[in-house]
Amino acid sequence: MKLLEKVKKVPGGTMVIPLLIGATINTFCPWILKIGSFTTAVFSNEGSASLVGLSLVFIGSQLRVREAPEALKRGSVLLLAKFIAGGGFGFLVAKIFGVSGFLGLSVLAITSCIASGNGGLYTALVTDYGEPTDVAALSILNIKDGPFLTMLALGATGVAHIPIMSLIAAITPLFVGIVLGNIDKDIQEFLKPGIAIIIPCFAFALGAGISFKSIVQAGFTGILLGLLCVVISSFVCILFDRIINRRPGYAGAATSAASGNSVATPAAVALVDKAWQPYVAIATAQVAAAVVVTAIVVPFVTSWVAQKWGNEQNKDTQTGQFNIATGEKKLE
Repeated sequence: MKLLEKVKKVPGGTMVIPLLIGATINTFCPWILKIGSFTTAVFSNEGSASLVGLSLVFIGSQLRVREAPEALKRGSVLLLAKFIAGGGFGFLVAKIFGVSGFLGLSVLAITSCIASGNGGLYTALVTDYGEPTDVAALSILNIKDGPFLTMLALGATGVAHIPIMSLIAAITPLFVGIVLGNIDKDIQEFLKPGIAIIIPCFAFALGAGISFKSIVQAGFTGILLGLLCVVISSFVCILFDRIINRRPGYAGAATSAASGNSVATPAAVALVDKAWQPYVAIATAQVAAAVVVTAIVVPFVTSWVAQKWGNEQNKDTQTGQFNIATGEKKLE
């Protein structure tokens, strides 16, 4: 039947197709995923955190200790790019249109969406096109998976904070994988196949937390917010990735999707500053729709960037370098 071969022809197919199947089931017959026991534990959204954590163990096992500083650098640059994309565009909209924004999109909705990032989707995409160092950068990028950057961008830094234990909990699976892979090369080889196997599994679980009804509820504005997120975020992140990181840009594109956790950001911001309360309801629906839109569009953008400017699969085998200026292989 060659089903896997057909799935792989779709950009990010091993991530996108299972995610869409999970979202379809959750939209039209969610009860199937909630019958309990192992079915709910593995196939519902309840299992997504465990599966993503397990994927980080596999991925971490492929990262050599000497590559850690480079991973921190790449992650920090992309995190800064995300902050500038979300905060910068939100600030521009506020100055021109006021906090109510334009076309029904408030500054709260815009910043909450663009300043966030989908860690699961990023992991899947850079696993396909990149290397373990790209995935390890997620240890820094995880900071954007929540209200922190949005609060910072909106000037609420006095009360915004990231609990240290939350950061430790987020990077521990990756660290365990790094330790295992570095103390025994046989363990590294043993865990390597798990990376490709786990991606469709956690993609389905992530999709099981998405409902297409959110797009209908938000209407045109939700779709517009999703497209704005992809265009603005990918432009800034790809630019930073290519110019500062001196990389092809696929990682910048991969981090352009909105995080599922960002759906709760408008409410979190309003708890800090009551002035945003009137915008919370519509902003929440719009961000939820944008999460779905970006999860579908970003893999195609990442595929295009990888083909245009290169990725680990077309890196020059002699020098191991990319020609950043032209996207061609660099020969020496």
